[in-house]
Amino acid sequence: MNKTETGARKGASPRPKTKLARANDRVLILMTLPAVLIYALFYLYPTINNLRYSLTNWDGFQEAKFVGVDNFNRMTEDGVFTKVLGNNIEFTFLVLIFQTALSLLFAIFLLQNSRISTFLRTLYFFPTIISSVSVAMVWQFLYEPNLGPLNVFLNSIGLDFLALNWLGSETVTLRAIAFTQVWFHTGQMMVVYIAGLQQIPAELYEAAEVDGASRWQQFKSVTWPMALPTTAVVMAYTTIQSFRAFDLVFAMTGGGPNNSSSIIVTMIYLTAFNEFRFGYAAAQSIFLIIFILALTALQRRILRTKY
Repeated sequence: MNKTETGARKGASPRPKTKLARANDRVLILMTLPAVLIYALFYLYPTINNLRYSLTNWDGFQEAKFVGVDNFNRMTEDGVFTKVLGNNIEFTFLVLIFQTALSLLFAIFLLQNSRISTFLRTLYFFPTIISSVSVAMVWQFLYEPNLGPLNVFLNSIGLDFLALNWLGSETVTLRAIAFTQVWFHTGQMMVVYIAGLQQIPAELYEAAEVDGASRWQQFKSVTWPMALPTTAVVMAYTTIQSFRAFDLVFAMTGGGPNNSSSIIVTMIYLTAFNEFRFGYAAAQSIFLIIFILALTALQRRILRTKY
């Protein structure tokens, strides 16, 4: 084939689609319509409607009155909202650090596909499939100050000064729930890390061993840099989980005592359904969405500079 024929073929217009191809396109479009309609009805429309209500003082009963950005301005002056935002940031930070570290550690030790590793992976992943309310009830029992196994154990070994009112103390409650959240989802993130670590070429570790690198040096120079893309996914997902932990927090403490364990999603619920300030609750939810997007984008930007 000469250059003229090649150029003519490259410049030729694409062949028109056959009737069968056009029919297939219509079938594919029709098959996607149910998913598009469900998304539009249950996600897109409520989001747009929520944005509209965030600019009103709607109480759920009377006609909504437009108030502009008053609800957003109120958040900056609301001491309770500021406290709850601080709670959520602390809760997310604790869960993010410990859950990421533990899930990576477990993934490294359980990377080999042996029988014991498979059994332990299943064991660590098991809490993830339990409902959040069930997990909350179990840990409520464990944390019970008088008859709970945790305090009974501490008292039995002479560490009674560590036996606390875990869910009734303003200084301890949030951290106790954060520990529960870590226990709840570490196995899930471990599986994500295992999938990522299995993609690392074995030749890199072989070369490191030839150079005399220790296990720690191999982790620092091979495992951690190669696991950064997976870490970005784990951190983003963990952050979103921590801001959406409504059912766990609400079932364990309801946000108490004195809002010490309340996070933004529990405050949104209480603002809407206890105080009937749906407009203000809608503004809080818009703030939450923007805050999560900004936080996950910042995490990704920081990690991207390292890989």
